[in-house]
Amino acid sequence: MGTLYLVATPIGNLEDMSPRAIRTLRESKLIAAEDTRHTGKLLKHFDIQTPLTSYFEHNKLRKVETVLHTLSAGDVSLVSDAGMPALNDPGYELVRAALDSGHQVIPIPGPSAPISALVVSGLPTDAFLYLGYLPQKPNDRRKFLQTKVETPYTLIFLESPHRIKESLEDMLAILGDRQIGVAREMTKMFEEYWRGRLSAGLEYFRSQPARGEFVLVVEGLRDQRRIVWEENRLKKAILDGLKAGEVPSQLAARLANESGWKRREVYKRIVA
Repeated sequence: MGTLYLVATPIGNLEDMSPRAIRTLRESKLIAAEDTRHTGKLLKHFDIQTPLTSYFEHNKLRKVETVLHTLSAGDVSLVSDAGMPALNDPGYELVRAALDSGHQVIPIPGPSAPISALVVSGLPTDAFLYLGYLPQKPNDRRKFLQTKVETPYTLIFLESPHRIKESLEDMLAILGDRQIGVAREMTKMFEEYWRGRLSAGLEYFRSQPARGEFVLVVEGLRDQRRIVWEENRLKKAILDGLKAGEVPSQLAARLANESGWKRREVYKRIVA
């Protein structure tokens, strides 16, 4: 029985393609690719002659049987357009079907945009939560972020250039002025890394043309075991924030992150 290989491919710089990945693609009977035109260029560059078949979001369920049939006779490699397949890209259903049919599923490690952005962000890496792309609709995005306000882990999001400013605005309003690391065009000619507070990041990217895909690494709610502020200190911080003109929801998010109080408790005191 064949093995299904999940082969990581470069996220920009072709020099990141590993010798093992090249050999695995050459020795497979079939390569299932998210975009055959994109992967075709990669295969041509490395002189890989293995046949290609498309496997993307809108045909992935129909293609499972095709891939399983090939696996009965030999190995198959799954690749996405960039990075590790099945991570925010089609692949989960195929992996599950291959395992259920008794095939081995083996990763060929390599480039990964979320992990690369995390480790250079300057934020804690011991516990993190990868959340993929933020919802496109503003109301859905805000509701989603609201569910992550009290998450203590470093948060990792993907975002497109078309929505980067709006997403940063929503993060600032809902999560508060946390630390953030922004990675753009990683490993490519115009790669950029920005680190600082959300408020400063918003101002920076408002003044820059938004190009390329973004990875946003955001500070989680600080350690829940830390000493919580006394109520008098919280009240003073609330009054100072209101006098400075902070929006109540944004003030509540910021003080929850700084004080150890739950956001809803801070907001109640702001309203009172």
